Amino acid sequence: MNYNKLNSEEERVIVDKATEPPFTGEYDNFYENGTFICRRCNMPLFSSKSKFDSGCGWPSFDESIQNAIKRIPDPDGIRTEIECENCGAHLGHEFLGEHLTDKNTRECVNSLSIRFIPKGKELPKKNSWIIILKSQQSPTDVSGAVKKSKKDSKVSN
Repeated sequence: MNYNKLNSEEERVIVDKATEPPFTGEYDNFYENGTFICRRCNMPLFSSKSKFDSGCGWPSFDESIQNAIKRIPDPDGIRTEIECENCGAHLGHEFLGEHLTDKNTRECVNSLSIRFIPKGKELPKKNSWIIILKSQQSPTDVSGAVKKSKKDSKVSN
C-alpha cells in the first residue's frame, strides 16, 4: 500500500491500536475551520464544524464525513472502534447516548490519527489501493476505478 510514512508514536496508535494519553494531543483544544484527514492515507474524515469540546481529553466530533468511517464492535462488547474506511487506520472509539450534542454521538479520536487541513487549502490526494493493471503492467492509483471489494486486488478492463 502507498501510505504516508508514520513515526513510531503514530504507528503505535494507528497500526497497533494504542491510545495517546488524554489532554496531550495537538487537536484536543483546537478549533479552526477546515477538514481533519486520516494521517495515514489522507482520507477526509471530519469537518471542523462537527468538532466539539467534550472534556474527555481527545478531539471529539459528533459527525463524520459520509462513508469515511468504519465502525467495529470492540471485543469488550461495550465500545465501538472507529477506523478509516479507506486504509483501516485506528482512529479511536464512538460513543452514543451521552447527550453531549443534539446528534448524541461522540467520535473520540486520537490526535495522532488525524491531520488538519485549513479551510481554503487544497486537500492532499487520498492514498488508496495500488494495483497492477494487466494492460499497463505498472502501479496505478485506482481511487477513481470501480472495485468489487477491498479484498479484490485485481481490476479487469
